[in-house]
Amino acid sequence: MSARTLTMTDQLHQYLLSVSAPMTEPMQRLREETAEMTSGGMQISAEQGQFMKVLIKLIGAKKCLEIGVFTGYSSLCVAQALPEEGHIYALDVSEEFTSVARRYWEEAGVAHKITLTLAPGTETLEKLLSEGHAGTFDFVFIDADKHGYDSYYEAGLKLARPGGLIGIDNTLWSGRVADPDDQDEQTRIIRLLNAKIHEDARVDAAVVPIGDGLTLCVKK
Repeated sequence: MSARTLTMTDQLHQYLLSVSAPMTEPMQRLREETAEMTSGGMQISAEQGQFMKVLIKLIGAKKCLEIGVFTGYSSLCVAQALPEEGHIYALDVSEEFTSVARRYWEEAGVAHKITLTLAPGTETLEKLLSEGHAGTFDFVFIDADKHGYDSYYEAGLKLARPGGLIGIDNTLWSGRVADPDDQDEQTRIIRLLNAKIHEDARVDAAVVPIGDGLTLCVKK
């Protein structure tokens, strides 16, 4: 037994992956291709992807929103977990990175479940709200530019259904949020959002120490 989360050594991490659900071949190759990129560290961890797949099945999600796609690993995981009639609205601004995502979505046979929009996130979120999507999403995943996190969270709350789940990535920020001497702008933005969610009566929330920290919020 342990009163706190175990330290994730390399050996323990390899064991964790060895006993988790295996990755499909497209998932594995997407991870490998992304890791070769200079910005490959932006990719969520393999275990977080598996965790999100279980969450999607657990809540019976059919309609999902992803704010920040990068090369598409998280959306691939979610799409594979969705039923055939399920759908993801995926938002990003990069044609370069999402072109990689589209290749693997096609290869994995889930491209028909994903609608990709390339435009500033706040613009697309406002459009979804104006088109009547408020209160209809089962799952919202936020993993985009940190300067927009608060706006994305607020829009996500409007778009999620009551009882819907909002996941926010990078909320432990490599541990920097716990260092009061770290006053980097992005660190402060995440720290402020963490404090806001902690006090937010609109949600029940928990920070899960997986990957770079994943905050889960259930909309009341």
